[in-house]
Amino acid sequence: MADPLVRPLLEELEYEYTTRYPSLAGASRELVRYPPEEFEPAGGGLLILLLRDGEPVAGGAFRRYDEQTAELKRIWTHSGHRRQGLARRIVAELERAAAAAGYLRVYLTTGPRQPEAKGLYLTTGYTALFDVAADPETLGGPLPFAKRLVGSEPVRPGDFRPTPRVDFGRTP
Repeated sequence: MADPLVRPLLEELEYEYTTRYPSLAGASRELVRYPPEEFEPAGGGLLILLLRDGEPVAGGAFRRYDEQTAELKRIWTHSGHRRQGLARRIVAELERAAAAAGYLRVYLTTGPRQPEAKGLYLTTGYTALFDVAADPETLGGPLPFAKRLVGSEPVRPGDFRPTPRVDFGRTP
């Protein structure tokens, strides 16, 4: 997480969080909520996709959620390179890395004001662990998703304990 190539990812994520959730106190604190060692190879990983000129254009990470589950975090695509399938590529690569690390399933959350992320996870085979027909702003926090990496049995909402609450605020 200290690699200079990660800096653009964190800066753009902070900007996204600040603009989409103006009442979210401490968007930068949210980005450093987890110690960097949680993303190291023993139980996690970090992936950065580079252009030919060496500039980072997409990335993401995973960490241990529980013994069988990896949690995807910080899925990001540079604002100048969106709508090219890069986020799908990052998610697929993170899933492969999590499976190689021995995880059986993946868990993640996104904010209620990130419809692009919600769409990405639904179209890449994730099960929404919330009512997708509800207004996301009324659900009271992050939108959780899960996907089984090994086997064909679908995930169920009861498979996961509640996630720590992030106050996304309710500004009009």
